[in-house]
Amino acid sequence: MNQAFYDLIYLCKCAVNGTIPSKSRLDQMNMEELYIAAKHHTLTGITAYVLESAGIQDDNFRTAKEKASRKNIFFDIERKKLFSFCEKNGIWYMPLKGSILKEMYPDFSMRQMADNDILFDAEYQSEIKKYFTDNGYSIIRYGKGNHDVYKKPPVLNFEMHTALFGHAHNQEWKKYYRDIKERLVKDTDNNYGYHFSDEDFYIYIITHEYKHYSSGGTGLRSLLDCYVYLQAKQDSMDWSYISAECEKLGTYDFEQQSRNLSQKVFGNSSAELSDEDKLMLEYYLNSGTYGTIEQDTQRKIEKFQRQTGSTSRLKYIWHRIFPPMYIYEAFYPFFYRHKILLPVGWAYRLIKGVITCSKKVRSEIKYLYHSNDRIQK
Repeated sequence: MNQAFYDLIYLCKCAVNGTIPSKSRLDQMNMEELYIAAKHHTLTGITAYVLESAGIQDDNFRTAKEKASRKNIFFDIERKKLFSFCEKNGIWYMPLKGSILKEMYPDFSMRQMADNDILFDAEYQSEIKKYFTDNGYSIIRYGKGNHDVYKKPPVLNFEMHTALFGHAHNQEWKKYYRDIKERLVKDTDNNYGYHFSDEDFYIYIITHEYKHYSSGGTGLRSLLDCYVYLQAKQDSMDWSYISAECEKLGTYDFEQQSRNLSQKVFGNSSAELSDEDKLMLEYYLNSGTYGTIEQDTQRKIEKFQRQTGSTSRLKYIWHRIFPPMYIYEAFYPFFYRHKILLPVGWAYRLIKGVITCSKKVRSEIKYLYHSNDRIQK
């Protein structure tokens, strides 16, 4: 493991536990490499805070911290405006993930956010679209999958979820969260806002994390989120309920492993990492915040092999060019509704992939032809 990753883990541990890092350890750190590692995991803000607590000023980290602080403030302002619109129009809503987790960090700007994730009443999807377009946002994605995406320069990005999981995800998760409103708790300070119970919020973030972990991967920030949330809530949560629900979702083992690892890595425990812990931590560190194309490709191949029992490279490529219908239902609803035009859909996917995802396509092809041990001709 790169030394900068060790340093990053150490500094994050200091930050969330209110500890000043030792001068001797700081003197040995390479700030340029540390910044690259922190950026790779979207942890520049929290790293800047803990460095400043030790009297270290670094231009890169200071700039990153200021940007993260401004971005979170912008997000908070825009989120309140959106919720005010929902209140006036009778649209139920619930903030997700980062906007909740950031409040549990010692400082809200320690937890950087790429976007605002909001679950809302799907019956008002067109009204929400009009709200964003009326307020200067561009529509990045609409009516595809389980969330719409709206952006406005310089930093605003909303993911508006009509469901927590969609056709392209694990169908047990989709089924589990289908009647989501029944699992929500009504806010006491508004008319249409909702939230999860502490247990259900934890179950959701574990399931969401596993979704990424089991595909392209997820980074150190996810593990840190787990630790911070547990520090705030674990003593008051019903763990028998959590275990039972994770069993239903197929995330029981992952929850146990990630919780144990987060405590060992960021807690004050003197317990050493097992070989299994080290492999899991290495996977987090190599993934970065949003995973890698190589890991995503490997997971796709493994899933294909499990489902078909085939290790044929040609069959896998055929499968990627002509995917199952649930992919069209999730991402190409027009062609799903008009199946007679599927040949046009095949051509559209290929052209779109070459134009908009050329780097990903090239990387997947390169990985395929240099992975003879994973998939055969």
